[in-house]
Amino acid sequence: MSTSLRKATSIADLRTLAEQRVPRAFFQYADHGSYTQSTLRANRTDFEALDLRQRIGIDMEERDLSTMIAGEPSALPFAFAPIGLCGMQHGDGEILACRAAHAAGIQFTLSTMSICSIEDVAQAVEKPFWFQLYVMRDRGFVRDLIARAAAAKCSALMVTMDLTMLGQRHCDIKNGLSVPLDITAANLLDVATKPAWALSVWRGKRKTFGNLAGHIKGMDNVSQLATWVSKQFDPTFNWRDLEWIRELWPGRIIIKGVMDPQDARIAAKTGATAIVVSNHGGRQLDGAPSTISALPAIVEAVGGETEIILDSGIRTGQDVLRALALGAHSCLLGRAYIYGLGAAGQAGVTRAIDIIRGELDITMGLTATTSVRNVRSDVLA
Repeated sequence: MSTSLRKATSIADLRTLAEQRVPRAFFQYADHGSYTQSTLRANRTDFEALDLRQRIGIDMEERDLSTMIAGEPSALPFAFAPIGLCGMQHGDGEILACRAAHAAGIQFTLSTMSICSIEDVAQAVEKPFWFQLYVMRDRGFVRDLIARAAAAKCSALMVTMDLTMLGQRHCDIKNGLSVPLDITAANLLDVATKPAWALSVWRGKRKTFGNLAGHIKGMDNVSQLATWVSKQFDPTFNWRDLEWIRELWPGRIIIKGVMDPQDARIAAKTGATAIVVSNHGGRQLDGAPSTISALPAIVEAVGGETEIILDSGIRTGQDVLRALALGAHSCLLGRAYIYGLGAAGQAGVTRAIDIIRGELDITMGLTATTSVRNVRSDVLA
């Protein structure tokens, strides 16, 4: 482990390292939100506003951080959220993040918009992972994606429902974000100052969207793929399409993007294994509430019917405990591990997991919490 990584004591430290080592366009793609970024900020400030209840005089020698998430055992009460373009944070980023997650006993979710393909990751790891699905206009391609995930023995399908149209992210437009990067003087200069990043990406298995390249007829170059993707997000996607997906995928389904109690009730009735309370990390509907503030009403609406996973805004182990206290069964980490990946590849992701685990463990001890499976609201002050 490098000295800088060893000295990283928080996810904020990893973020600083990632910002130094990853080209601006790709760092900001993962780091920033849509429009004014008010929802992105609220995801953090609303977590920080929840005070924890300190307890004393209680034997806390034994603490259990293990649980079940979507029917699978997990050493920790969180999994990795799907993040597009991991392989542009570090070469072979999806493979490295999945290896780090599995080594820690937690689950990894591969994005449809990954750099490494479903097959790349399946061949490089020993355990099943989850696959996140965007339902695009080309339903034939979606059918093929589902079949490929099944062939790779993915253990759950996470269907993202809050990206039927792309929320505008100003930084991506200003940076000329593309895969690979647009050849501009600013981007060339930026990459020239990031030689370790450039080497890792050059050595990586792929340089563009692995799940798309070679699987879209007549679209083998980057420009054609980018144009195809921009037109494929489908505003007609609705609950009936989920019934079609269920016919194609007999295994566990997780529905991601739930922010409203009414939608949560509909999602629960689909028979989904779990729902993810998520505002896409503040990257879609700017002005939407934070997920932690939306969580209690959703728990009240469907908490007894389906498993609830909390996504968006988690940067500390204390945040994980706060989410569990408000009724979530578990959480998804996104930016927290992406910063580690950008900072130092697989070692950086492992460091991010260690940081969150340590913070959660100590906070449990100081709040008299013996197990993540029985956290109650009285953990909060």
